[in-house]
This record gives sequence, C-alpha cells and structure tokens, in this order.
Amino acid sequence: MENTQPGAADSTTIFRMPSIDATVPDLMGSQRLANPTLSIVKGPHTGTTFVLDTPEVTIGRDPSNSVFLNDMTVSRHHAKMHLSPGADTVEDLGSLNGTWVDGAIVNRAMLEDGTTIQIGTFRMIFHTTQNTSRIPTGV
Repeated sequence: MENTQPGAADSTTIFRMPSIDATVPDLMGSQRLANPTLSIVKGPHTGTTFVLDTPEVTIGRDPSNSVFLNDMTVSRHHAKMHLSPGADTVEDLGSLNGTWVDGAIVNRAMLEDGTTIQIGTFRMIFHTTQNTSRIPTGV
C-alpha cells in the first residue's frame, strides 16, 4: 500500500504525555536509605534484615560480628564489608566455604543495590534504596 499524501513519509508525529497523568511510571521512586541493609532471603532466619550503620561490617558465626550468622557453614570471621558512598565492597576473610557475590566466588567485590551475597547456607540481598512499590507475584 502506497502513501499518497505529499510529505507524509517524512513527517514525524510526537505525542507527549502530561506529567500529571497517573499512568506515568515513577522511575525514580526508589528512596535512598539512611543506611544500607542486608536481608536474608534464603537459609536460616529468612526475613531478617540487618541495618548496616557503620563503615565496616563484620560477618560470621562468632557472636561478636556485626552480622551474626549462626550456622556451621559460616566461618567464625567469614567476611567484612567496607561501606562508603559509591564504593561499597565485601571481602572474604579466608573462609572455608567462600563468599559468593551474584553467583561467583570472590575474594573482594563491589556491591550495588540488589547485589546477592551468599555466605554458607545464607543468601542475602544488599540494599541501598527502599523501593516504595511492590510488584505482585502471586506467591
């Protein structure tokens, strides 16, 4: 089918959605948390969230750690997190079972919002923002 209107092939129509329209998704709706958090999503104590309010966070089976993970698959002094704006990292401290970040074993790795950290049988999610809405999954 051929377009018979002169200049129609070269024309572009721009539609603008009003900014007050309720259907516009709020892509910047995540609020930055005052302190990052580490939430257990799999393993013992699922649902527990730790507020990481110091620049250095220790993780391990010893109760003196900032994040105490009481399970034999976790070394007494397993890992350490270094938290500074834009440069959050996790470092393995020579643990027996290793520290895993987003599915890869690491000695040291950068952390971003939503990074998965696995230590022993604990799978945890590192968060720096708080999403204000949830997507229903039916679960």
